[in-house]
Amino acid sequence: MAHLSDPDGPETVERLPDPAPAHAVPGAPWWPLVMLDERWIREHADSFDLYHLHFGFDQTPPATLRRIVDTLHELGKPFVYTVHDLRNPHQVDPAAQDAALDVLIPAADELITLTRGAAHEIRRRWGRTPTVIPHPHVVPLDQWVPHAPAGEVPVVGLNFKSMRANMDPLPVARVLLAAAARGEIELVLDVHTDVLTPGTRHHDAGVAELMRTARETDRVRVNVHEIYTDQQLWEQLRGLDLSVLAYRSGTHSGWLELCHDLGTRVLAPSVGFYHEQHPGVLRFDWDASGQPCAGQVEAALAELRGREPWQASADDRAAQRRRIAASHAEVYRRALAVRASREGDAA
Repeated sequence: MAHLSDPDGPETVERLPDPAPAHAVPGAPWWPLVMLDERWIREHADSFDLYHLHFGFDQTPPATLRRIVDTLHELGKPFVYTVHDLRNPHQVDPAAQDAALDVLIPAADELITLTRGAAHEIRRRWGRTPTVIPHPHVVPLDQWVPHAPAGEVPVVGLNFKSMRANMDPLPVARVLLAAAARGEIELVLDVHTDVLTPGTRHHDAGVAELMRTARETDRVRVNVHEIYTDQQLWEQLRGLDLSVLAYRSGTHSGWLELCHDLGTRVLAPSVGFYHEQHPGVLRFDWDASGQPCAGQVEAALAELRGREPWQASADDRAAQRRRIAASHAEVYRRALAVRASREGDAA
């Protein structure tokens, strides 16, 4: 949430730092939210005026979420929720996310989401109208590097990560491997070490077999690594002309936003609202048999040759961020006013 404030100041909103848990693991990319706790809210009620939730409730039961929002309202604290995910990319069964949203969305004093399509879906399902505020830049504004145009043989990347629940990269990888074998692209496959390590939770024998084939295919490079640091990930993506998102489901993508900062085009499936985040996102469909429509993927690859990079300017992102900061401040003012009005009516 570092890029929700005005980059030029003055700061009109003070956001409390995310406290580390008592037994934090050094270097861990994520930890359970300390603030997402009824006891923490009661003990720190004097330190905040408004509570804004984005992520981090994957493991929190709906009954606990209900107690949390009830506690906030009992204390007179407005609750704002940004709906990033209508479908949680880390969960196989959508029921858990649906149950959480059935608590959070009706209980929120104000709602935010990132695209008009998501806002329409929220209105359809819950009868609430969110404020649409786009995702801000991911790369710091002082670290902008121009991306070169795509070459005659574009460099295309597919990142398997740790095979989170919404990913199905194998069918897409096979289409891309065939294109590389024909000399149409240079293909870069990235995968986390745990996926190829037998006995680990994310080990996938099918991916391991595909990587063996990939290593024997011309114009293909396989990178096996631990989770990249931010800088390592940025450098890896800067070396691509196209990043392919092999998602079966989802809503919005921070990865897509990062690519737009770096100048790396994105090919995304026609699920969720990825194509509403920015003009120019390339598209493919999944067919009825669960395979990517190969003709669409191949057409997207053919579009790359010699094209200018798909890159936001730092100036445009800075201007967008000023609008984002102003929009959040307005949402917060409305939420505070709504809660004050309700408290007055109750009195």
